[in-house]
Amino acid sequence: MGYELAAVIAAEALFRTIGELTGTKIVPIAQGLALLPITDDFFDSVTDPTAPRDPDFWKLPCGFTDRLATWSQVGPTAYVEAEYFGGVGSQTAAVWIDGTIVFGPLHLAEDEPTPTAGTPISQALRHLGVRQAGKSDEFDAAGLGRHRHLKDWLD
Repeated sequence: MGYELAAVIAAEALFRTIGELTGTKIVPIAQGLALLPITDDFFDSVTDPTAPRDPDFWKLPCGFTDRLATWSQVGPTAYVEAEYFGGVGSQTAAVWIDGTIVFGPLHLAEDEPTPTAGTPISQALRHLGVRQAGKSDEFDAAGLGRHRHLKDWLD
């Protein structure tokens, strides 16, 4: 069974300040956060064809880091990507606060052990204030396991 995610994660209140979005929607998750799935339509609508591609991410729209920096002036903003199949995969995450990248991009390749500090996404979620609950890590505590495929977040 696979898992895929490419999304911006921030406080639900932050997303209410950014206005209309094309090709995606804001999805509330746990602990006061929401995610904005990076769908193909949204990717196409925000990509700046003159901006260079960020080599640390596979789905981050070209030129989109400027928007993430702007949003982060309202509140901490994370961009996360994960892709797994049969328990093998990778993930990458970064966090912006006050217009500056403060975490990452941190990448966990499929052949690397999970750091003692946690996966890149769990570490990024900590920057957003997510706290683990019981045996759950921040990923599960935020509700990111609710759907396994990007398109399912839109239903």
